[in-house]
Amino acid sequence: MRHPIRGLHHVTATVAGAQEDLDFGTGVLGLRLVKKTVNFDNHSVYHLYYGNEIGTPGTVWTTFPYQNQGVPVGQKGLGQITVTSFSVPAGSLDFWRRRLQERGVGLREQGPRFGDESLLLSDPSGLTIELVATDADDRPAWAGNGVPADRGIRGLHSVTLHSRAPDLTQRLMTELLGFSPVDQAEGRVRLGVAGAGAGQLVDILDRPGPPARNGLGTVHHVAFAIGDEREQLRLREELVQQGVSVTEVLDRSYFRSIYFREPGGILFEVATVGPGFMIDEDPRILGTALKLPPWEEPNRAAIETALPAVEQSQT
Repeated sequence: MRHPIRGLHHVTATVAGAQEDLDFGTGVLGLRLVKKTVNFDNHSVYHLYYGNEIGTPGTVWTTFPYQNQGVPVGQKGLGQITVTSFSVPAGSLDFWRRRLQERGVGLREQGPRFGDESLLLSDPSGLTIELVATDADDRPAWAGNGVPADRGIRGLHSVTLHSRAPDLTQRLMTELLGFSPVDQAEGRVRLGVAGAGAGQLVDILDRPGPPARNGLGTVHHVAFAIGDEREQLRLREELVQQGVSVTEVLDRSYFRSIYFREPGGILFEVATVGPGFMIDEDPRILGTALKLPPWEEPNRAAIETALPAVEQSQT
């Protein structure tokens, strides 16, 4: 049975400093901070959500800033997402090249892949990020922090899965999650779902590499969007029937989630589209206040004391 995955929901990475991450996400990439909350499993760590104006699923990049928490630098490799790609308008790479160079961001040029040009860059924690220039993405960008709307990031484009078992990863994604092959190159297969546009793509690498180790500067997981909790429960039931170890449905305040590791070792999340980031904050002021789940409000004073101070400016 195929399940109605709509595309990417978000990508979550482990980073170092909260302030430098905020400065990079908003001040360099020009994304909007749409939610400032905490890691539900460690309340002394922020969970920062970046995206378009309202954090539409498929535009969202999230981070756990674990500096000074005893977390070592990670190792990119097999069993991990090694590249997170964002979609930018065709013809905008010169703008991005100048902007990134002015801010001292390391860049790597690469040739076109699957017909689209792109730039590779590193964030302050060493994550590998790609800007893919395409004319096939009409999602509105967040215009701010010196990035005009006609040059801004539209949202996630794709993720690169460096699987320990690429054939098994592809089988699960096609037979269970509804993806289909849409292109291939040497050592790489591109899968698409629900139209196979920007934000609906996954690349699976079939290449040697070191074993991945989670830590600072690595992607923690990728989340796929599903319409509602009923569809999510059906998917969970089938995963269980197939012997996959999957979590119970977890309340993440802004969506409901299940988590499981696919056969190649990469952590997958399947998250509902709703209720969204406006459930506890007016859209005009998203990301400006520390938001906690209702069950943690009695602990607000202690949580705020444990978190580092951060400042943001959004224009």
